[in-house]
Amino acid sequence: MWPNMFGKTVGPVTAKREHMTANHQPTAQTAALISETDAPDDAPMERLDVQSLGPPKPLKQTLERLAELNDDTILVQFNDRAPQHLYPKLKDRGYDFESVETDDATVTIIWRR
Repeated sequence: MWPNMFGKTVGPVTAKREHMTANHQPTAQTAALISETDAPDDAPMERLDVQSLGPPKPLKQTLERLAELNDDTILVQFNDRAPQHLYPKLKDRGYDFESVETDDATVTIIWRR
C-alpha cells in the first residue's frame, strides 16, 4: 500500500498484466486507482505498458495510441518514470491526466476532456 498523489492509500497496483483483463476492463486494483482520479469511472479502457522502452518511444507510442482510440476511452499507461515531456503534449491535444507512483511503475491515467 502507498499513498497516492491525493494522500489516500490504495493498492497494491503493479504493472503486471493481471491488473487489466483481456477485454481491456480494469481489475479491482486498477479500477480503485482510476476511481481516485477525475477520470470517468464507466469509460472503456486501454492499457499501454511502455516501461521497458527508452525515450522517446514511450511518448511516441502513447500519442499514437491516443490518436487511435475513441474520445471516450481512457488510456492507462504504465511507465518506469513520470512522463514529464508527455504532459504538455496531452494538454495541447485536449486531454486530462493524472499520474500515480506505485511500487512497480508510474501509472498515468489519460482521458479526453
